[in-house]
Amino acid sequence: MQTTELGRTGTEVSSLCLGTMYFGSRVDESGSFSLMDRYVDAGGRFIDTANNYAFWIGDFTGNESETTIGKWLRERGNRDDIFLATKCGVRPVPGGRDGEFEGLSRRAIRGAIEGSLDRLGTDRIDLYYMHVDWRREALEETLGAFAELVDEGLVKHIGCSNMATWRVVVARELARRNGWPQFTAIQQWYSYLRPRYNADLWVQKFVDEELLDYIETERDLTILGYTATLGGLYRWNSIYEKNHPALGDRFHSEDNERRFAVLKEIAAARGVSPFQIVFAWMRRHDAPVIPVLGVTSLEQLNDNLASLDVSLTDDEYTKLRDAAFNRHGFDSDEEYSLF
Repeated sequence: MQTTELGRTGTEVSSLCLGTMYFGSRVDESGSFSLMDRYVDAGGRFIDTANNYAFWIGDFTGNESETTIGKWLRERGNRDDIFLATKCGVRPVPGGRDGEFEGLSRRAIRGAIEGSLDRLGTDRIDLYYMHVDWRREALEETLGAFAELVDEGLVKHIGCSNMATWRVVVARELARRNGWPQFTAIQQWYSYLRPRYNADLWVQKFVDEELLDYIETERDLTILGYTATLGGLYRWNSIYEKNHPALGDRFHSEDNERRFAVLKEIAAARGVSPFQIVFAWMRRHDAPVIPVLGVTSLEQLNDNLASLDVSLTDDEYTKLRDAAFNRHGFDSDEEYSLF
């Protein structure tokens, strides 16, 4: 597997990251171990989790993913070979009200890192994310707490997730002024199809043109794109044929109908799955993008890994780019040129 630099850190990470949201819950321990083993066999070394996966399922608590990874790391004895990422901020408060989460205060972050290190069975986290930009705690407090973790050697790099571009800029300026570590990565929802205008994404943020423009310009942040497969939507014949319940009608639009048709056409001509085209498209960007593979079976993982053998031609990339409105919002480059 190829590697790419994380931001401008000099640290090389795998060009595909293994997401583990359902490890230890929907995917049992044995299945989770098999997925991690297969990913490592393919040359992958970048594993992503969070301290709340997957509390919303049945009687699970949110300990499951980190605990499962920790046991796998101990049994395989390969902690030093793995670039390990986890997150804090969206873990339910024990005994708290429904929807009450730990947040990003200094106290909450200190408690969160202690819990994650214990469950993962490690003495440091390679990449530590603020999971959601809650805005109820001052950014100064959150960033200062993250800086302490880096100073103490508990965390190597920091990142943000589900954060608006302007807030990223504010956070990075605060860090610069105080001599604190800068974000090196931002993890957002990202796929080839785009949410319709004003779709309710809850606390999630989708990669938009503003973020891409910012990162293409600055070149010191890496995008980690999650839920790229949209719950399997790309396997169907139409965006309306069958939908993952969590998506609702968020991706129902004429724009996406055109995008979907071109994507399926290119995948069919190539004889590969549409998911492989999505991942190849993401990795082709001028902005550095690493897809996070959200898999629950070896079949899915093998298909996603096969995308590493797919390189889009210039014509294919252009067709995907121009399938609907171009990035300037006009129907064609000719129309844009009039202005």
